[in-house]
Amino acid sequence: MFNKLYENIKDFMKNNWSYLLTFGIILAIFLIKIPYQVEMPGGIIDLNNRVTINGEEVDDIEGSFNMAYVSVVQGSIPYSLLSFIIPDWDLVKSSDVKMDNETVEEANKRDKLYLDQSKNYAIVAALETAGIKYEIKNKVNYVAMVSEDSKSDFKVGDYILEVEGKTLFDINELTDIISNTDVGDTLTFKVIRDKKEVDVKAEVYEDEDKHYIGIFVITNFDIESELDVKITSKSSESGPSGGLMMALMTYNAITGKDLTNGKKIVGTGTISLDGTVGEIGGVKYKLMGAVKNKADVFLVPAGDNYEDALKTKEEKGYDIEIVSVETLKDAIEYLEGA
Repeated sequence: MFNKLYENIKDFMKNNWSYLLTFGIILAIFLIKIPYQVEMPGGIIDLNNRVTINGEEVDDIEGSFNMAYVSVVQGSIPYSLLSFIIPDWDLVKSSDVKMDNETVEEANKRDKLYLDQSKNYAIVAALETAGIKYEIKNKVNYVAMVSEDSKSDFKVGDYILEVEGKTLFDINELTDIISNTDVGDTLTFKVIRDKKEVDVKAEVYEDEDKHYIGIFVITNFDIESELDVKITSKSSESGPSGGLMMALMTYNAITGKDLTNGKKIVGTGTISLDGTVGEIGGVKYKLMGAVKNKADVFLVPAGDNYEDALKTKEEKGYDIEIVSVETLKDAIEYLEGA
């Protein structure tokens, strides 16, 4: 039986070797990864039903608030070649979106940390703008980036517990310790990595008369207020660029207003604790996604992002209102007057 099966397989391969070879080459072309990624027009994420207050969903609005995103395909030969043919596809070096000394997984982990921080920043900015008292408690510090100059054992995602035996709450304390440590000396940290406590060493170095250990830290925290506000997200979502729209949706839910006026509001931009809106990347792709999804308004950070959006609108002949905002209050005032 096995001999007959073997002969059948051998005959099939002998008679069809050219097809099998071609299939193998095509498969290899698609599977081989190159150090590039292709960025293209994205879509929007509806934020209705994403905010809860005291455990209850708040979604009583006629229109919608939406985050815009860029679609990204990891580099393969076919997609890379198509980027030279399709006008709205761009080939980008992977090194432009991640450090040379880190993996894609570490870059993704950093983006997840940014998303968690952005949700908290959005809640604080909304509470502050609405005039509702709150307290920031239980600060935690995560390593979001390890530079190529760093002489340390840090990994992206490390939760820093202690430095030199001292519990670390405020990142400014770490800055002071590093500044007062001699160049070449080593600091000892205790971190949580993969749910285990680990000791990490970091050597202090100097650059332009300042002391560093070559890490960038993201601080997250708990928010205590008379309103227990939460923003939910999906596992596929990451990054800080949805901050403005999450803050708008949260403010809308807190105040009970309907700032949408029945319109589909799409936007992008980071948010800070004081409500300042920061610039982001890929604004033209996000605008394209907003137009594709029939948005009425596109909110965009002031400055280069706004100029890029206007340029894309003119080139494409889009019929959409593009609004420049510097702060959360700017966005609220525009929508209240629209």
